[in-house]
Amino acid sequence: MAEKKSLGKEFSKGIIRENPVLRLVLGTCPTLAVSVAVTNAIGMGIAATLVLVCSNVVISALRKIIPSKIRIPAYIVVIASFVTIVQMLVKAFVPALNDALGVYLPLIVVNCIILGRAEAYAGKNPVGASFFDGLGMGVGFTFALIVMATIREIIGSGTFLEGIDSLTALFGATSFTGFKLLENPIGVMVMAPGGFLVFGLVMALANKVAEGRGKPKAELKGCDACPMAHSCSLHGTEESCENKEKEESAS
Repeated sequence: MAEKKSLGKEFSKGIIRENPVLRLVLGTCPTLAVSVAVTNAIGMGIAATLVLVCSNVVISALRKIIPSKIRIPAYIVVIASFVTIVQMLVKAFVPALNDALGVYLPLIVVNCIILGRAEAYAGKNPVGASFFDGLGMGVGFTFALIVMATIREIIGSGTFLEGIDSLTALFGATSFTGFKLLENPIGVMVMAPGGFLVFGLVMALANKVAEGRGKPKAELKGCDACPMAHSCSLHGTEESCENKEKEESAS
């Protein structure tokens, strides 16, 4: 019973209290780029979740075999393998989605959410817990994408679920192509400024909800917040990443 409860917590933490986008502030680049349409958000979320779950399971299963000194390259090889498989499947079965996601689909390889969970969790915990951790983080990432994409698509394009037939075609349904809601949308909402505005508002709402439940605000904490901090040669030394950046900019 305790095992089931523990696994349930590992799953739910990624959706609510440790949402990778809204609470841990990770994966913001693909979030801002892909969240212009709900269909793109669903596709990216599913792809990232598949890679997260599969890579977490494999890395957890091999955690006692992979030498500590080469664990990061090993993790990247595992992640890249699953990303390649997912990309080939998307190209074969949903080519329209592949075109819409563009370079952000193969860039899942370097998504800090996935590499961060491999380093911070899967490399230190058993397979079952790592599976639910990856699944929860993937669902949380997908949830954040869909929330942002819904706001941006409706206001910025005047549509909702436009192009969803590219996904439903996998199940033989192509008649539904989305809704037309606004005649005069505000185009800036599907541009970079609109993305940052919506991201800030949704994160503020997430923080407000978290505060009500006694959770700390989501905030950037420099090198200490980086999942790769303990692998960085500068971490824990007098010369921090921030100091190094200041020196480089001054020169």
